[in-house]
Amino acid sequence: MDRLDVVNSLWFVAWLAALATLFVLGARLPLQPRLRRPLALAYGAGIVLATLGIAVLANVALVLHDAHFDLTREAVFTPSRQAEQVVDLLRRDVKLTYFYQAQHQEGRRAKDMVEVLGRRNPRLHVRTVDPDKQPSVADTYGVRIYNAAVLESDDRRIQVFSTDENQIALGILRVLRERVTTVCFIEGHNEYPMENFEFHTHFEGVAGHGHGEGASALVQMRSHGAGRLRRALESFGYDVRKVVTGARPEIPSDCAAVVDVNPRTTYLPAESDALFDYLARGGAAVLMYDLGFVLEPRLRAGLAQLGLAVDQNVVIDPLDHYSTDPEVVAIPVYEPHPITRGIALSFFPGVRSLTLGPPPPGVTAKILFASSPQSFTQPVKVVNELASNGRDAARSAPGQPGRRPLAAAFEGSWPGQPAGPRPFRLVVVGDGDFASNSFLPYMSNGDLSLAMIRWAAREEQTPTVTTRMPVPPLVLLTKSQMQRIFLLIEVLLPLSVVGVGVMVWWRRR
Repeated sequence: MDRLDVVNSLWFVAWLAALATLFVLGARLPLQPRLRRPLALAYGAGIVLATLGIAVLANVALVLHDAHFDLTREAVFTPSRQAEQVVDLLRRDVKLTYFYQAQHQEGRRAKDMVEVLGRRNPRLHVRTVDPDKQPSVADTYGVRIYNAAVLESDDRRIQVFSTDENQIALGILRVLRERVTTVCFIEGHNEYPMENFEFHTHFEGVAGHGHGEGASALVQMRSHGAGRLRRALESFGYDVRKVVTGARPEIPSDCAAVVDVNPRTTYLPAESDALFDYLARGGAAVLMYDLGFVLEPRLRAGLAQLGLAVDQNVVIDPLDHYSTDPEVVAIPVYEPHPITRGIALSFFPGVRSLTLGPPPPGVTAKILFASSPQSFTQPVKVVNELASNGRDAARSAPGQPGRRPLAAAFEGSWPGQPAGPRPFRLVVVGDGDFASNSFLPYMSNGDLSLAMIRWAAREEQTPTVTTRMPVPPLVLLTKSQMQRIFLLIEVLLPLSVVGVGVMVWWRRR
């Protein structure tokens, strides 16, 4: 409960006290005092005026300081904290017109939510409309479907079709944008395509396929993609497009940040030069280099100037991992950084480690998160060697246990270049699967991915809202639960049938 809620609650308590005072006075004051007629009339008029005055003042105070109480355990009738923060931070007027369907439960809830949000900040002007009763208003705004919000600010207008207050809050952020921020996805190296909306999971396991070391030898799966990440960025109002770096001499300067999600083929030397030239000009990049990506010499040398090496290994964490696979490293704790602020548990299916040395002068380097002290690394041969020698041949002695950096952020002036008006920003992660369609919606993978890109695009200070991505229902079991189910279904149940059969035979023999 924030300060505004506390103040409004105090006003509500005062309103209750005023009503209680009226009832007490009404019960105790004599209706016919033993006074002369003029004094009795004045007494009665005074009571009526005092009652009306208290009632009017109490109701005016309640209207001006609306208190909202939600007694449901899930807080069904309360807007999300993130949506409230967006509304509380409004500094410009926004007009919100919500067209709800009266017969739709979620539509009625969305109507109540936007009305509650509208009472939090006078700069948010909320109007709710039932299109069945006011079809002319819907025609005026060009709204043809139910449960749609029209957001207006200055000369901009956008529509949001949702009953989710978070999506409406994202719409508020979009309509308030004063400039277009472009995020460019690098393509041309078998990266996860940004147009792909399909996804699949691998929790049940598929023979010959996974996200650990063995997956580095496999070509990109058809159903993988980064379409969910792209749509999440678009919901924040980013202009997202792809750039094929191999087909152009340099990365466009209007890209606020470039993102490379799990490239599988090596850059050309000219592409590495173009990437570093873009960073030297104050650019920003988020590079998600999974196990199967081989860094070409110029790319490796450019990262080495920052004191960074992307190791050719896979991290195995017996302590912090997701489900039962120690190669799916889970991160419960992060290093302090604007990217990791407020991020909960995330996981990385098949992640390589990073090695950080001292950064050059003018550059700040920060580890974002690392594996647990019990983790160790398993060397992985590059894809070509792995394909020719087989997976088993690639196995070698594991490293000593210890924490391994998995992601790092860099900022400053590019080594050897004069300090420009804008420092470069770079985030390097040893995994790309965590941002794919398959794993982005789970845990805090989506929040972390978006936070990396927002920091690179220099928008980490703007209000943020968690995007809700629809996911199929899953039943995730812990290792002990799976063992108990196996013991019950695969062992005890067959043995009990055998035991009953033996008992019947014994009694009838």
